[in-house]
Amino acid sequence: MYKKALSLLIVGNLVVLMCYICVMELSGARVLPQAAGQLQLELEELEEKAKERGTVAAESLQGASIGLGIADVAVSGQRVVGYHLMDDSRRRLSEEDMEALLRIVEAEAGSEDEDGRLLVANVVLNRVDSERFPETVTEVVFQRENGVNQFSPVANGRYYTVEVSDVTVSAVGRALMGENISEGALFFAARKYADSDKMKWFDENLTFLFSHGGHEFFK
Repeated sequence: MYKKALSLLIVGNLVVLMCYICVMELSGARVLPQAAGQLQLELEELEEKAKERGTVAAESLQGASIGLGIADVAVSGQRVVGYHLMDDSRRRLSEEDMEALLRIVEAEAGSEDEDGRLLVANVVLNRVDSERFPETVTEVVFQRENGVNQFSPVANGRYYTVEVSDVTVSAVGRALMGENISEGALFFAARKYADSDKMKWFDENLTFLFSHGGHEFFK
């Protein structure tokens, strides 16, 4: 009698235990899809945020490249273009003309103060605007008269090897924005280093305007 009751009790407990296990499995089956769904949503949110951060970073880099122009110092053989100057200036130049202007200013006036460099840029642009000279910066810089280059750095090769400085970029930017302190000068020379015959021609055929730094300016 007692053995039969004990057996029934054990069987009943087993049934209850099995039911509990089944219920837990069913609950787990429901919970797992919910957890997986939540995880998927979180992953999608993270991906979206990553894309947004990537877009912002790309825009920041693009803005920086436009603003910096030639933050990396130019070296021999490297293209030199101040993109921010091209975007912001009143006078629009091609990339070729911009490079020519930056290089010739650095080569001719790299040891001058910023106004001295501005003056050289002014002279080049004054020539572009004059009917007596070619119509583009590049043509002005590389112009030859009777087989002689107008700018000595082009003739001796310094033009091609200069490292364009931030001061030169600033000076050229001022010139392109319309600042002109040259009094209309079309010529300049460093009397200390110039050929005596060349300076004699300057003195006899041109009008002296003023001196600044190591240069004398004429028209």
